[in-house]
Amino acid sequence: MAAMTEATCSAMTLRHHDTLQDIPAAAWDDLLAAQDCATPFMRHAYLSAMHTSASACPATGWQPHVISLWRGPDLAAACIAHLKAHSYGEYVFDWAWADAYARHGLDYYPKAIVASPFTPVPGARLLARNASDRTALLRALQDWAGQRQLSSLHLLFAAPQDLAAARQLGWMQRETVQFHWHNRHPQHGRVFHDFDDFLASLSQDKRKKIRQERRKVAQAGVGFRALEGRGIEPADWDFFYACYERTYLEHRNRPYLTRDFFSRMAADMPEAWVLFVAERQGHPIACSLVATDDAQAPAMAYGRYWGALERVDCLHFEACYYQPIAWCIARGVARFEGGAQGEHKLARALLPVAAHSAHWLAHPAFAHAVHDYLERETPQVESYLQLLQAHSPFRQVP
Repeated sequence: MAAMTEATCSAMTLRHHDTLQDIPAAAWDDLLAAQDCATPFMRHAYLSAMHTSASACPATGWQPHVISLWRGPDLAAACIAHLKAHSYGEYVFDWAWADAYARHGLDYYPKAIVASPFTPVPGARLLARNASDRTALLRALQDWAGQRQLSSLHLLFAAPQDLAAARQLGWMQRETVQFHWHNRHPQHGRVFHDFDDFLASLSQDKRKKIRQERRKVAQAGVGFRALEGRGIEPADWDFFYACYERTYLEHRNRPYLTRDFFSRMAADMPEAWVLFVAERQGHPIACSLVATDDAQAPAMAYGRYWGALERVDCLHFEACYYQPIAWCIARGVARFEGGAQGEHKLARALLPVAAHSAHWLAHPAFAHAVHDYLERETPQVESYLQLLQAHSPFRQVP
């Protein structure tokens, strides 16, 4: 049974919830809309679907816990944490930290992460009306972790305002690298006119490579159609899930997300999705699913999932990069985020950017050890980022 506790501190009321359903969707989404770096992956419907579809739930090692601060009847700040019994589905890797705890006879799990499950998209995590409310929320989160005797708290793929609050309370900061495509001509500073205009901005070898890859797909008799929003019908979602599931099973893993999750997305957030379907001789053979957000300027797109029932050389690149990039150019979308990791994305003009997280460890000695580790890791990540940036795929103008 869901439980809620509350306490009054200064002029605000602190509440703890076992389910996001305790907070009205309108109040949560209104608070989210007020944040810098808001994304659809923190919307009430998205997070609720993760839980109610049995994708991120206690049975799969994700136990949600919501902390909220209320100023009278108004929601002033809120965040969702997940108690974790493992480190899967996070994309900020702390297996070495867990191993170090185990070798010293200590329990690293349960820990808690503040993030959108299975979704390595940077964005607001600590929803708050102002900086002081955000700090108060983070203090409440730390107090809760202490009461639960958790080993650690992790704020993953966080927005700058969240990182600032964490830094103020002494949390350790960490960097990883992602790859994003920007709808901006590097020489002229304008958006691209079309895909050929985009190709013309690339160096000759990268332009040639992309054309060769696209030609292979076309010569294999594969074409694409893009389905948007409510134009994605139940049969299309069924086909997508068959592809998505097969990709995981081929790697001997079970899918993180259930079919019911995508049913809930189709019902509650249809406007947030674009499905690119690859067809050969009138039959679908593969697809990629992209999330979109035009609620806040500039419009954004996020590469999320892909799968194929047949093997075609270079089909992955076409479905996951070239089709979405062409769609973004046609729609005037400012940025396409390609997801976690993947140096191969650089050759397709997805440029390296830093993504950030913040970490709090309860054990003083381990906190000190991790701090030393991050002191060494951070310069290495920044050097790696600079190395990638030096290998820009765009033409160099004298």
